[in-house]
Amino acid sequence: MAEITTSLSIGQVAERTGLSVHALRFYEREGLFVNDVRRGPGGRRVYSEDDVDWLTVCIILRASGMPLPALRRYADLVREGAGNEKERLSLMREHHEHVTAQIGRLTQSLDLIRFKVGVYEDLVDQSSVAARQCHAPSLSADGERAPLLRHEAVVE
Repeated sequence: MAEITTSLSIGQVAERTGLSVHALRFYEREGLFVNDVRRGPGGRRVYSEDDVDWLTVCIILRASGMPLPALRRYADLVREGAGNEKERLSLMREHHEHVTAQIGRLTQSLDLIRFKVGVYEDLVDQSSVAARQCHAPSLSADGERAPLLRHEAVVE
């Protein structure tokens, strides 16, 4: 029985993947497709469901910070077929380490943002006079600038 292949235009693939037509052409020029992009009548690009599935993998890897050269290398390895699984594993392990470190940095950022949200929620809940003091230094009884917020406390 013959395999039924869905033919999708570049516009349809752009709509389904969220990539622009320009980005799809760029991915093709950069060798990021596993299969050659077919051409229909008049030289128009014709894509398959497999192409859309592969693009989804590429989009996720790029969104996670995989550099284009690494993505290109991964596409080359997949295109070559079986026998290079150790190299694919190495590439994915390296990217896994990068993503894990990135998550750690983002977690630190989120912790700071949560703290700042709490600080400003506290200020907003206080009277308008206290809120105005947020941007002006207050002086302690001895004339020294006193920390306005918990995070401004000086550790000596």
